Amino acid sequence: MPESVAELIDLLKLDQVDQAAFIGRDDDSPDRVVQRVFGGQVLAQALIAAYHTVADDRVAHSLGAYFLRAGLPGQPIRYQVEVARDGGSFSTRRVVAVQADREIFSMVASFHADEPGLTHSDLPPTGVPAPPDCPPLSDVLGARSQRAVAAWRREWGVLDVRFASDTSTLTKSGLRDAAMKVWVKAESDLPGDARIHQAVLAYASDLTLLGVSTVPHPVEFGGPGMQVASIDHSMWFHRPVRADRWLLYDQVSPSASAGLGFSFGRMFAGPTLAASCAQEGLIRMLDRS
Repeated sequence: MPESVAELIDLLKLDQVDQAAFIGRDDDSPDRVVQRVFGGQVLAQALIAAYHTVADDRVAHSLGAYFLRAGLPGQPIRYQVEVARDGGSFSTRRVVAVQADREIFSMVASFHADEPGLTHSDLPPTGVPAPPDCPPLSDVLGARSQRAVAAWRREWGVLDVRFASDTSTLTKSGLRDAAMKVWVKAESDLPGDARIHQAVLAYASDLTLLGVSTVPHPVEFGGPGMQVASIDHSMWFHRPVRADRWLLYDQVSPSASAGLGFSFGRMFAGPTLAASCAQEGLIRMLDRS
């Protein structure tokens, strides 16, 4: 995974091979920790591919995606975009990602021309410590997992993520709340292009969301006793937002069952809701006996 904003921006620069097909690269670093393509990266590249086929006055407001197979690290990914609809104010695109002749990802995204309308927003949760008062999430995970802090920092170097909740709090039933809050932003300034900010937001949205579904349980997320993988991911962009400014990512998991975890996430920029996410993924416990 990229360790700097410059590397991430480079990954979002797709090569156009025909009118509706684009090639995205993956990080080919030999010392990468995770031996698969990060789902958030594929999500961000697919969104950029779709944007290349949409009129400049249209902005993504929603997307729904499925991760069909694990991406192979270090190999290019072809994004094929289908123009499903261009209406008076909405455009719809289907995107399929193919790697080594295998379909690994599919997405439908909707774009909307800005217009006036009714406005309201949930308020962010209260009592959350400010980012400078929160430890880096890499430090927290390094202390709670078998992977070193340095490994977590390399994996998430492009993002500044701060742990903002106490998952040791027990409910009346004796379990921890299936919830987590983190502050997140790009580790340095991004270009002014709103499409880049949405893509980085999509990238960041996949980082911690599935892990929330394991918080109430005495397990190590992604440890040797668990198989994890994102299966589907939906996202709604409510308002323009800068991904290089602090966002509060408020996440909850209403359900886990049958080896699947389900989570919601809300991203707040100051007092307003900027984006919402939902994800279901595999959290399969492995029999090591």
